[in-house]
Amino acid sequence: MWSVVLMGLAGLLVGGAIAYYQQKKPRWIPFSFALLAVMSLLAAYLLTLPASK
Repeated sequence: MWSVVLMGLAGLLVGGAIAYYQQKKPRWIPFSFALLAVMSLLAAYLLTLPASK
């Protein structure tokens, strides 16, 4: 369940990164959005892994 929410959040963050990049905002703003999107996808992936014993 949470992995789906995190993947949706990543999609919104990528959209924000593209929008700010096209608006010629400072370089760190779209980079921050993209970094947060990657972190969200990584968290979604880690939540799908089976728990180790």
